[in-house]
Amino acid sequence: MIVGVGARAGVTSAEVLGLVRAVLAEAGAAPADVVALATVDTKGREPGLLAAAEALGVPLVAYPAGVLAAVPVPHPSERVRRAAGTPSVAEAAALAGGGRLVVAKRVSGGEAGRGRGVTCAVARGG
Repeated sequence: MIVGVGARAGVTSAEVLGLVRAVLAEAGAAPADVVALATVDTKGREPGLLAAAEALGVPLVAYPAGVLAAVPVPHPSERVRRAAGTPSVAEAAALAGGGRLVVAKRVSGGEAGRGRGVTCAVARGG
């Protein structure tokens, strides 16, 4: 399974891992089923994402915004497009390697005082 992840700058690995675990449970999957976390290239060095990938024992794959923008997704966002250069990060990153979406974009509740910091989506196959 590929977990696509979108995140605000400064997101913690705890928030990322919390949402990743929730979307995996929704998919009926375990953390051991994950082969990669995927995101947009501008987030490829985000410490919270890197630490989450390390905790899961998988690589963090970062795609250029243009690649993600070409991936059809069920929930595009104009706000995300303005911020990231693609109408989707989580869903598009999960789907960029092929496969099918098994959990559409979910949004974290955020940590106290920080707002919603993470989005995740899960794709199977590829």
